[in-house]
Amino acid sequence: MNPTPTGALRTTVVGRELVLERTFHAPIDDVWASVTEPERLDRWIGTWSGEAGVGRTVSFTMTAEEEAVAEDATIVECEPPRRLVVDLASPGDAPWRLSLDLAEADGLTTLTFAQVVTDGVDVGDVGPGWEFYLDRLVAARTGHPLPTFDPYLEAHQAYYSSL
Repeated sequence: MNPTPTGALRTTVVGRELVLERTFHAPIDDVWASVTEPERLDRWIGTWSGEAGVGRTVSFTMTAEEEAVAEDATIVECEPPRRLVVDLASPGDAPWRLSLDLAEADGLTTLTFAQVVTDGVDVGDVGPGWEFYLDRLVAARTGHPLPTFDPYLEAHQAYYSSL
């Protein structure tokens, strides 16, 4: 496997953001369920527990990590089935602001993932990780085997560091 990096940096009103996209041959509601429903989320990235809602904090565990540790995820915005914004606790750093935006056209749904790049965020480290997780989402939705992380770090780190 030789994954190809797809992300880019953009400047927005919130600052610099790392942005990645994936497109699915599926209705928007189905893709939304893949990124919000606990049993479907668990197929590709992890689990969450708690009472969800804007302004609430849930416990989120990224289960494909070597040390799967529960972290707080505060729901900042939730506009089903189009937009989800969370602040994910990051040990020793400011929370990571993550957003998922979905748009449907002609039977395709495009998911745009973004992470605000603040001081202390090394794009060379986080870019390969988000590529890995989004490719796991694709694999989980299509029934393909889930990828492993090592090829992503090797194939993507130089690209993302150069951004």
